[in-house]
Amino acid sequence: MNRLFFSGLLILSSQMEAAIAISLTPSAPSAAPLGVTVTWTADASGGGDPLWYRFRVRRIGENFRVVRDYGPLNTLRWTASEHEGPYEVDVSVQNPTTGETAAAAVPYEFTSRVVSGSPVINVTGNPLVFLYSAPGCPAGSRMRVRFDSEDGVTQFTPYKSCRSDLSMNFYLAGLRTKSRYSVRQIVDTGSESRQDAALTIETPDVSIPMAGNSVILEPKKPVSNGILLRSALFQTTAATDLYGNLLWFYRENINSLTRPEPGGHFFALITPPTSNRSNHIVREFDLAGNTVAETNAGRINQQLAALGQRQIVGFHHEARRLRNGNIMVLAGTEEILTDVQGEGPVDVLGDTIIVLDRDLQVVWTWDSFDHLDVRREAPFGDTCGPTGEGCVYFSLAPRANDWLHGNSLQETPDGHILYSARSQDWLIKIDYGNGQGSGAVIWRLGKDGDFQTDSTDPNPWFSHQHDAQIEFGSTSTVIVFDNGNGRYEFDSEAHSRGQVWKLDEANRTATLVLNADLGGYSYALGAAQKLSNGNYHFGLGWLPGGLSQSVEVDPDGNLVYAIEASSQEYRTFRMLDMYTPGP
Repeated sequence: MNRLFFSGLLILSSQMEAAIAISLTPSAPSAAPLGVTVTWTADASGGGDPLWYRFRVRRIGENFRVVRDYGPLNTLRWTASEHEGPYEVDVSVQNPTTGETAAAAVPYEFTSRVVSGSPVINVTGNPLVFLYSAPGCPAGSRMRVRFDSEDGVTQFTPYKSCRSDLSMNFYLAGLRTKSRYSVRQIVDTGSESRQDAALTIETPDVSIPMAGNSVILEPKKPVSNGILLRSALFQTTAATDLYGNLLWFYRENINSLTRPEPGGHFFALITPPTSNRSNHIVREFDLAGNTVAETNAGRINQQLAALGQRQIVGFHHEARRLRNGNIMVLAGTEEILTDVQGEGPVDVLGDTIIVLDRDLQVVWTWDSFDHLDVRREAPFGDTCGPTGEGCVYFSLAPRANDWLHGNSLQETPDGHILYSARSQDWLIKIDYGNGQGSGAVIWRLGKDGDFQTDSTDPNPWFSHQHDAQIEFGSTSTVIVFDNGNGRYEFDSEAHSRGQVWKLDEANRTATLVLNADLGGYSYALGAAQKLSNGNYHFGLGWLPGGLSQSVEVDPDGNLVYAIEASSQEYRTFRMLDMYTPGP
């Protein structure tokens, strides 16, 4: 490979790739203070149009990781926030039609924030997130940061392993507006825990476009999981306390935040009504709003084509991290089937589960058309138009049968996948086998499924459910939000329910442990979660009048907390702090 230097930038090319020339330029000269966001712009010429760009980063001496896989965006906003030192940013450009490529790499220095050996606190791009920077600490020890409000609310960042040769850096988040906090670091050596002198920060007055809130029933003290993370439709994604006071928000426009992850990372989907698959995006970002990893449906389709698999039409409803660090995302597919779900040709929407490695490459897939009976139509004949009604974007017909409408995924404790198929009124366990599974259906939970129940409720089974999860710390207890569309079809007074099921997988029996009437009917959307105090959180995401509620019930189903929002909310999550999703 020839190495050419151009305008101070390293340009990589080969004789086969000579048709494309590329350069990479940062918005600020090296070196920049740690945590300062730099915009990287790739300029390419030759090679035809359109071109796709992939951005990777690494700390010198470590491996590259993909921040954004191939797609049409030629800029990347990125910063290092863990440790100072020499970094390298790499961009590759590709003509997706011809396969021609070229690459450029730029060294860049991020400098420590520490001043004269003392810790400091700096603002970030999010006015409610601060960066705490401290001198290094002895190897073998660990450090975290404590921050206390004036009214006595104490929060902690997660511990990080100490480095003696590099500074230690922590995002502080979960802060109320117009408030003063005392901040100090804690170093745990294993034999003692030492707190340093406190620094002080004051948060600004922040106002964002946000739905109004009304507390219906105040939480009981002491409060458990006191942060409410809210993925509202057509509103800014934000976190509040249990009274609706703003604590954090994400500036970018997204369609839905799917999951918070341990350590202060989040997954989100961008799903515009367009057939340009490269605009359908799954993104991981941090508390300050920096993109950590991102790919698009167009790039995924490149990989699926190479594997000889069905193309996806876009992402929807779910993206989350697996235990081994891989990413699991739900995507939609469509097929014209003749005389299967109706007379003549009918557009049928299916689902594909995709597992990506840490560099956003496809390593495992599950295609519903290969593993489920396509002759079993949605019990209530669900259909969708191409630009709404909660369905993934599709294009083969004006309307399509919403055959499955998957809306949640979870890696089960035994290494398989729990998949919620709303339109089938089923929870389906899929053979994932820790990435080695066949994709075969292990069982189906719900009406006309594989389990029997002796519940005395005349309508025990959930219908058009959301957010099915194996309870944290359990192997056989499933929590699910029962929207109740099937019951509402015949009884307009029916309410959505919060359910907990105890499963005996060997004998295929299911016991209804909790069947809480939540006081309202949520046609769509919803959330379910067990809290650290043993209670349960449920989200009624779409109530009449465009409202939503987040409620807490005790193990007997009694309502102990409720807050209403003047907007629909895709999911809500009760968090211990901004770094800890739960339980």
